[in-house]
This record gives sequence, structure tokens and C-alpha cells, in this order.
Amino acid sequence: MTAPRTVIAALAILALTGAAASPARAIDTPAKQAFMIDVATGAILLDKQADVAMPPASMSKLMTAYMVFERLKKGTLKMQDKLAVSERAWRTGGSKMFVVLNSEVSIGDLLRGVIIQSGNDACIVLAEGLAGSEEAFSQQMTRRAREIGLTRSVFKNSTGWPDDGHVMTAREIALLSQRLIDEFPDYYKIYAEKEFTWNNIKQGNRNPLLYQNVGADGLKTGHTEASGYGLAASVVRDGRRVILVVNGLSSMKARWEETARLVNWAYRDFENVTLFRKGDTVEKADVWLGAERAVPLVADRDIVFTLPRAARDKMKVAVVYSGPIQAPIAKGAAVAQIRVEVPGNAPASLPLVAGAEVQKLGPIGRIGSAVRHLLWGASG
Repeated sequence: MTAPRTVIAALAILALTGAAASPARAIDTPAKQAFMIDVATGAILLDKQADVAMPPASMSKLMTAYMVFERLKKGTLKMQDKLAVSERAWRTGGSKMFVVLNSEVSIGDLLRGVIIQSGNDACIVLAEGLAGSEEAFSQQMTRRAREIGLTRSVFKNSTGWPDDGHVMTAREIALLSQRLIDEFPDYYKIYAEKEFTWNNIKQGNRNPLLYQNVGADGLKTGHTEASGYGLAASVVRDGRRVILVVNGLSSMKARWEETARLVNWAYRDFENVTLFRKGDTVEKADVWLGAERAVPLVADRDIVFTLPRAARDKMKVAVVYSGPIQAPIAKGAAVAQIRVEVPGNAPASLPLVAGAEVQKLGPIGRIGSAVRHLLWGASG
């Protein structure tokens, strides 16, 4: 067999459309921690101290909601189920839903108290009702976080109340945000609701992006003295979703202005480009000792990359595989990659699969093919 071979493909198309995957382009932000990702491609648009453990304040309520959403989805809990309000929940400080002592509140109302009003009291009612105590619920939160890939998040309470050991990272908040959106689309809609009235007290959603014309559809603010002002935000424009997490801003005004600025930057400076649709043949690869001389290399998904608009004419695209590919080859087997490079950005790759099954030649055919290869090479 020959050495690995790199094939350049579809240059005429790429000269017009371009692509990149992980721009990691720098933009200054006063936030102490910041992370932004394009959901469709996984492209990281902004990364500032994104893996530093930090106090997440009320952004950790995303995990509280996740725990409840899972039970609702499994059917072990219903929105109309009611939980009792303890004195501890009633007396809790900070932002409140204003639950009434010794009353019962439905899961649906408690979730709106958590999501829209950022109610610490609502969190504690949920924690005590579902796990017996807030401490037990917090341990469940941490354990479940590990199971879904949040390796650095530690929860000491259900509310985000200051505690030295209660930490998350901006990257993990973004990952959790994406899971909430993907796994619970029906319940996620609550995050877009702008107000909720409970106990005759109407409170507005604290997410500042919901009140601006930027395409925001939800997630959560946070603030304590230790954390500063933070926000986990999801924005959709023309079908393209980005998730932004910032923390450590100096004021509500700074959070309102900076998050809007970063979101507008993401949509102004970057675009998503579809290079190939699912099922498209990108290239053909030579086959070694196969009943067919070549196998089509096919996209098994839409191949989409996030591209800095200014870099459209500077990218390089290649199809890479070790060839010729040895038969037998199963249809759908990953046998190659399409690789995209843009100056100043990390290369990105996506798999290509065999578009057809190729059987191995019998003994006589293998001898003849080997002889032809020795005499004339793979094209003989």
C-alpha cells in the first residue's frame, strides 16, 4: 500500500463559500470570564478564562432547573404536582418568589419562580421536596453534573448563594445551557417568558437581552458580591444559535451593554457556511484489492463551518485519507476527513464516510490487482 495521501477537493466551490471551525478570535471584554460558542458547529468564538472555577451566583440555578426538567421528562414528576413550603425556604434571603409559609406550590409555578424571578425560596422548596433537604439535593446536582460532563462544577446549594466551594466554569455553564435547550425544548420555553406574578407580586425576567432586539430566547442572570454580574444567554438569528456566558462584570448596566455588544459582534463578524449537504459525494478514493477501483467519500451530515467573514478568501480545504483504502469497505464506514484551515485559527476536521460497499477481490483478482499496482500504480 502507498503512504497516506492528501487530496485537495472542490476548490471552485470553496473559493466562493469558504469555511472555518474554531475561530477563537480575540475581542476585548471587561468580563473576568467569558465564553461564546456557535451551537451548530461547535466553533468557539470567545474564550476568556473559560475554564477557571468561579462563583456562578444564580447561573447555577440552571442546574437546579435541569434536575427538575429530567424528572418531568421521565414522568416521575408532573407540572401540577405540589410541594410544601418550609420555614427555611420562606425565610431565605436574596431574590425571592415570595412563597407563603406552610402553603403548597405547584412544580410549574416553582419553576417560573426559579427561572423568571430567580427565587431562592423556590429553589429550596424544590430541593427539599425532591431530595428531602437542600444539602442532599446539592449532592445530587454535583453527582449528575459529573455524569453529563461538567467535571469542575461543584454545588453546595440549589440557589447559587455564596459558598467558597460552590463553583462552575463559563464553559460548563454554556454546556449545561446547550443541554437544557436540546433535551427539554418544551420546558426551555419558560426562559423566554418576560414576567411572572406570584402572591400578587409581578416580577420581570432579569435577562436583559430579552428586552432588546437581538434574538435572545432565554437562560439566566447571576449576581453576588463575589461573582460580579453574570449572564448565560442564548440568541438565535436566521436559524443560527450562539450561547454566551459572561461573569465578573461591574454593574447591571455593564452586563446589559456588554452582552448585547458581544452578541452583535458574533453575528456581524462570523457566518456559518454549508460546504456539503448530507449525502453529497465530496471526492473518490482509490481502493486497494477491491471489487471496485474507487469508493465515493460522502458527507454523513451537513458539513457546516463557522467562518470569520474577513477570512473567506484565505482558507484551505483538503480531503485527507490514507490511501489506497484497503477492501473490504463497509458502506457508512468513516474512511476520510475533510479538513479546513484558516490563518490564525486552529484547523478543524469532520469525517467523511464510504458511500458504497466495496467487496474484497478473490485470490486471483487480488494477484492481478497487485501486479497492476506494481507495474502502473493505483491508476493502472
